[in-house]
Amino acid sequence: MLFDVWAPWARQVTLHLSTRPVPMERDPGRAGWWVADVADEEAGPGTRYGFALDDGPVLPDPRARWLPEGPEGPAAVTDLGAFPWRHDWAGRGLPGAVLYETHIGTFTPEGTFDAAAGRLGHVAALGFTHVELMPVCAFPGRHGWGYDGVAPWSVHEPYGGPEGLQRFVDTAHGHGLGVVLDVVHNHLGPSGNRLPEFGPYFTEAHHTPWGAAVNLDEHGSDEVRAYFVGSALAFLRDYRIDGLRLDAVHALFDNRAEHVLAQLSAEVDALSEELGRPLFLIGESDRNDPRTTAPRAHHGHGLHAQWNDDFHHALHCAVTGESQGYYADFARAPLATLARTLERGFFHDGGYSAFRGRRHGRPFDRAATPAYRLLGYAQTHDQVGNRALGDRVAALAGEDGAAIAAAIVLCGPFTPMLFMGEEWGAVTPWQYFTDHQDPELAEAVRNGRRREFGAHGWPADEIPDPQDPATRDRSCLDWSRVDGGAAAEGDEPWLLGWCGRLIAIRHAHLPPGLTLADVRALADDGAGWLVVHSGPLTVAVHVGEGGQAVVPLGDGAFETLAATHRCPPPDDSGVLLLPPRAAAVLRRVAE
Repeated sequence: MLFDVWAPWARQVTLHLSTRPVPMERDPGRAGWWVADVADEEAGPGTRYGFALDDGPVLPDPRARWLPEGPEGPAAVTDLGAFPWRHDWAGRGLPGAVLYETHIGTFTPEGTFDAAAGRLGHVAALGFTHVELMPVCAFPGRHGWGYDGVAPWSVHEPYGGPEGLQRFVDTAHGHGLGVVLDVVHNHLGPSGNRLPEFGPYFTEAHHTPWGAAVNLDEHGSDEVRAYFVGSALAFLRDYRIDGLRLDAVHALFDNRAEHVLAQLSAEVDALSEELGRPLFLIGESDRNDPRTTAPRAHHGHGLHAQWNDDFHHALHCAVTGESQGYYADFARAPLATLARTLERGFFHDGGYSAFRGRRHGRPFDRAATPAYRLLGYAQTHDQVGNRALGDRVAALAGEDGAAIAAAIVLCGPFTPMLFMGEEWGAVTPWQYFTDHQDPELAEAVRNGRRREFGAHGWPADEIPDPQDPATRDRSCLDWSRVDGGAAAEGDEPWLLGWCGRLIAIRHAHLPPGLTLADVRALADDGAGWLVVHSGPLTVAVHVGEGGQAVVPLGDGAFETLAATHRCPPPDDSGVLLLPPRAAAVLRRVAE
C-alpha cells in the first residue's frame, strides 16, 4: 500500500504505523511530496498511522478519510470502495429540486447517521427531493454545528464515521432522495488544525473573520487548491453524494486568473461526465454577484446555484415585522422588497445598502438566468441559530405566518429549501452549541457570544451557554409532534399537510426551466398583500391582521389549488378576497 503526504518544508518525513516507523522518500515526480510503500498485510483496514516531520510529533494524515479517535488522534486505513452499496443510483439533478436542510447531531436525539437515516421516509413521503447535510467533517468534541472542522477529507466519528455516511447516503437513495453535503473550504476550526505544520496551506496576504486565509493564490497554492478540490471530488465519488453546498465562498480570496470556484466547477462537471450522473454545486455568497452562477464560458464561476439571503430577509420581515440589524434595508416596505427580489433575483443588485453604507450587488440577466439557480428559504441553520435564542419562524410569527412563508417558498420561482422541522411548524429552538475541548477557547466563545448579544440589549444570563450540553439538547427536534403524542391521537400538525400539498403542487405544475423573466410580482404594503406569478403558478398572500384584502391577480381565469383559509374563488376580473394572515396557491387556466 502506498502512503504519501505533501510536506514541502520538511527535511525528512517518517510514516508511523501502529507496528513500526517507516522512513519516507521524496517523490521524484511531485515536488514536496513524500512516499512510502508498505506491504498490504502491514496496513490493512483499521491500521493506525500518522506522519512525523523532522522527528517532530506524529501528526494525522491531512488527507485522512477515517479518524476513529478524533481529529488529533492517528488516522486509520479504510477502504471506502469495499462498501456494499444496496441501491443503484442514477443521480438527481438540481432543476425541480426541493431541499431539506438538516444537522445530523440534532435531527434526532441520538445524533448519528443511522438514527437520521431512520427518519428519511418522513422526508421522502412529503415530496422533498434532496437532503442537505450540514458539515460532517471531523471536529474536536462530540457536538457542534460542524463549521469548526479541521480535517476536510474525513467524517466525524461520533456521527458514525465514513461507513455511517455511506449507509446514510445509500438509505437516502433507496428512498429516492439525493444528498447534498455542506463543505467548508474558507477556513478550518480554531482547535486541532495541523495543516500549517505540513506546508503553506494558509497565507497572511489575505485575512478572514477566522484569521489567515486559505492560500489559494500565493506560493504553493497549486497544491492547496488541489487539496480542497480533491476533498470535494472525493465526497462526490466515494460517498455517492449528489451535490455540495460551499460555505461562505466570498471568503475564498483568490487573485489568480482562474478562480478556485471555476476550477472546482470544471472538475465537478468532468466528474459528472465520468460517473454518468448529475452533480452540482451550490454556493453561499454575500456578494450578490451573478458571476457566481454564470457559466464559465461567460467568465463566471460556473456554480449551479447559490443561496439567496435577500429573499430570506424580505420574507422574514414580511411575516415577522422585525426590522433590526441587516433587516433594516428590507423592512421599510417588505412586501414590495420581496416582490422586487422575486422578479430580479436580488434586492441589492447595484443599489445603495444602508446596512453596508455603500452600493451592493449587480443585476442578473433575467432572460438568461434560470430561477432554480437561486435557493429560496424562510429558515436556515444560520438565520435561526445565529439569533440570540435560536427561535424559529413558527415561534415568532405563529402557524399562520409560517404557512404564508411556506407558500411563497414552496410554490415560488426559486429552488425551495426548508430547515428540519419547519415542515410541521417546529417551535423547538435551534441554538448555537459547541463542544470545544480547550477550556480557554470554550470560555472565549462563551463570552464572545454574550458580548455580541449584550451589545443589542440582551442580558448575559439569557444567552444560552454554547458549551452547556443542554443547549444542544434543546436544539434536537421533538419528533413526538409527528409520530407520537398529538399525532398519535389523530391530530397531525396542520402545517405538515399544508407543506405536503404545496410540494405536490410544485412538482405537478411548476416547470423547472423558468427564468427570472418568467416571474412577475406585485405588492401593496399598505393593504398587506403580495402576488407572485411563476409561470402557470400564482401565490397570493395577505400578511395583514385585520379585514379582507382585495388582491388583484391580473388578467385570466384562475383555479385555486390550495388555501390556508376558506375563500371564494377569484371573480371574473381576477380579484381574490383573502382573509387576514392567509395564503392561496392558484393555477392560471386561461388568459
